[in-house]
This record gives sequence, structure tokens and C-alpha cells, in this order.
Amino acid sequence: MNWTGIPTLVTGADGFIGSHLVSALVRAGAEVTALALYNSFDSHGWLDDLAPDQRAAIRLVRGDVRDGDQMREITRGQQVVFHLAALIAIPFSYAAPSTYAQTNVQGTINLLSAARQAEVGRFIHTSTSEVYGTARFTPISEDHPLQGQSPYSASKIGADMMAEAFARSFDLPVVTVRPFNTFGPRQSERAVISTVIRQALDPAVESIRIGDVTPTRDFNYVEDTAAAFIAAAGLGPEHNGETFNAGSGIAVSVAEMIELVRRITGCAKPLITEDSRLRPPNSEVFTLLADAGRLTAASGWRPLVPLAEGLARTVAWWRGRLGSLRPDNSYVV
Repeated sequence: MNWTGIPTLVTGADGFIGSHLVSALVRAGAEVTALALYNSFDSHGWLDDLAPDQRAAIRLVRGDVRDGDQMREITRGQQVVFHLAALIAIPFSYAAPSTYAQTNVQGTINLLSAARQAEVGRFIHTSTSEVYGTARFTPISEDHPLQGQSPYSASKIGADMMAEAFARSFDLPVVTVRPFNTFGPRQSERAVISTVIRQALDPAVESIRIGDVTPTRDFNYVEDTAAAFIAAAGLGPEHNGETFNAGSGIAVSVAEMIELVRRITGCAKPLITEDSRLRPPNSEVFTLLADAGRLTAASGWRPLVPLAEGLARTVAWWRGRLGSLRPDNSYVV
């Protein structure tokens, strides 16, 4: 797909994956409108970390996907919509499930309705591998049953079903991308790889504190995930309404990931597992391993960055940020 001059909206552009996707789209020549969640701190999230030439090339908009009127306004004239805006922290979803429904389900409905009214040419909806729950079979294909094992995953299942319904009911050109565990620079330190790396590097911390280390995950470097979104956007109309996994097809345990981080950082700190970090019973997802063959067959996309290389890049980014982070270590609690 030739992106030069294509009007493109990215919701959740201020977030981890969204900011990397914006960078990739700008490099490809797209005319990007980047939606960041409104706040009173004059911040555009991770978009503020983009190179000055990239920031200058995008139209920055603050707002909230829960506002249907604003979504209709900013979607008007767009040819492609990438909808990434969502509440994603699984632990907080146990405390505030209604907030997740409002943002992840109603927010998605608002974007789908706005895209329908604007007659966009392609709508990319963002799902998550968490909707599969603990695997009943591996590798996990798109035909795997959906299981809401947390309020977060339940809200994303609802959003996925709305995307499918708009494709079926209104012929909206929707494609759903279902990334498996993405990691890399700019990810929240609450995510498992980020918290392990920061604890490994942080001189104020004497050990690496973690929850269950037995679950296995299909970890994917963020640039590969952004490339999967762009590949999905270039698919033809015969793929409207379809869902595509984006993953490496390689699973490692959390414990194995920690050992890789230790080697890369030279960290000898002891590993301590804590009950306070465990998910509630019957909520933990123990195995995530992607079958991404459908996306590869349709688009040619495949991940290019091996886990060890991606971890090394992420460690290098964290080393450059340690001096500018908040002084306390409350993130380990």
C-alpha cells in the first residue's frame, strides 16, 4: 500500500504501540491525525518523545473516545482509521470494570459509528491475545474460543464483537488485528518485561520482585506489531470482517524471559515471587502462543526481531531513561 498523502487517524496514538505506529506511518508518508487522551498536563503522552520532525508532521488532537460527537468530527475526511485507544491494565480492570466497558466497548462503538458515517476505506480494530484466555489448544488460531478471564479481556471481547457486527451489519471495511504480547521502548513499567528490566537496572532495588513465573508468552517486539497493523490495513476488501493474529509462534516462560534479561543486563539480583502480584484464581492466562499464519498468507507479514535482540534494544532504551524517572521505587509494589 502506498501511504503517501493518505489521511489516517490513529486513536490511542499517545500510548506504547500507538506512538510506534504513528512513527511508522509518518515514515511511510501518511497524513496522520494522532488522538491523545485529554489531560491537564499539556502532554501528548509518548508522542512527546517523537523526533521533532515527526511531531511536526502529525496533527495532534486531544480527546476521549467516549465522546461520540468528537469522534465523528475527527473521523470526517479520514481514509484509514487505526483504533488502538483502550484501557489495557489487567489489574486495574478488577477494580474498575465499568470504566473498561465505557472506554473499550462504548468507545469502540463510537469510532465504528463515526467511521461508518465518514465512509472510511479501512478500519483497523485492535484486539488482544488476552481474549483467548488460557489456551485450549496451541498454537492459538483465530478460531480458538474467546474466554473472558478478566474484566479487561471481557471488555475487549465485547469490542471485537462490535467490530464484527459493524462489518456484517453495515459492510464497514473492518479488519481486526489481535497482537500477542508486545514489548519494547515506551512500554509501561507495570508490564512484565518493563518491570523486570527496570528492577534489574535500578540501583535502588535489591531484588527482582515478580508474580507467577510459570506462564508462557509469545513476546513480540513493538516494531513488528506496528508493521502487522500496517500490513493489515493494506489488505483487500475480500478480508473485510476478518481477524488476524500477530505473533511470533514462539513461546517462552516468564522465568526464561527473566533469565534473558539478567544475561543482557549483567544482573545478579535474586528473584522473589510475591503472592500480591498474582492474578485472582481462575483469571491467570497460562499459555499464549500465536498461529499467525493467516496474516502471513494474506499479507506476507512476519516478525523480524528475535526476542533476545528486542530485549537488548529495550534494555538500551531503559538505560537511557533511568536518570529521568520518578525517584521512588513504588512501581515494584
